[in-house]
Amino acid sequence: MIGIFFRALGDLTDSRILGVLLRSLLVTLLIFAVLGVGLGWALAGSDPCAAFGDMECPLSPAEGGIGAIALTLLALWFLFPAVALGVVCAYVERIAAIVEQRHYPQAAAQAKSIGAGAAVALGLRSAARVLVYNLVALPFYVLLLFTGIGPLILFVAVNGMAFGRDLGEMVAARHGDRTERHAWLGATRVQRMLIGSIVTALFLVPFVNLVAPVLGATMTTHLYLRSQPRRGVR
Repeated sequence: MIGIFFRALGDLTDSRILGVLLRSLLVTLLIFAVLGVGLGWALAGSDPCAAFGDMECPLSPAEGGIGAIALTLLALWFLFPAVALGVVCAYVERIAAIVEQRHYPQAAAQAKSIGAGAAVALGLRSAARVLVYNLVALPFYVLLLFTGIGPLILFVAVNGMAFGRDLGEMVAARHGDRTERHAWLGATRVQRMLIGSIVTALFLVPFVNLVAPVLGATMTTHLYLRSQPRRGVR
């Protein structure tokens, strides 16, 4: 796993992967920008105090804008991993193809495209799965607050499981048939969860979190192809 990590880290210097990283970041930030504009429009002129009885405190456009910025920043903090990974999943095929061309030319020649539509669908499913996993885990996050570090450990474990599954499905979809892919996914649960946990931990580090999903995609590609010697892995 250490070797896979450093090889994937080296792949981040490839200009093509840097281009994918930049595009995925721009798309992710655009999503949050659209969310912020939508929140600003929804909050302007609204009356949050109406929910508490006869009190009135209508928000001016400026106050609505400030509230939208605050809520968007909060959403950016909590939802960035799910949204960023969902966006990157739409680019996983491109990332996998670059890694294959660099390190596994025979596998690159044998790979099959999953198509843009399937990639986007998998990305949306990935983001939804991460959100659902964390909603299910939310009561346990609260229960573990008294431990101090408990919620953090659970966060890494829950998201590591989700990220590892999604990245594995995306990479494996380019190779083999359904039976082979399911066999590989079943045999690599621990390794993929470890990769997912690394990605999750990196999401907690400012600025480093920007490269976390792309690094996870390159690591998973190496994990899959290094376990497939018959595909000409070097």
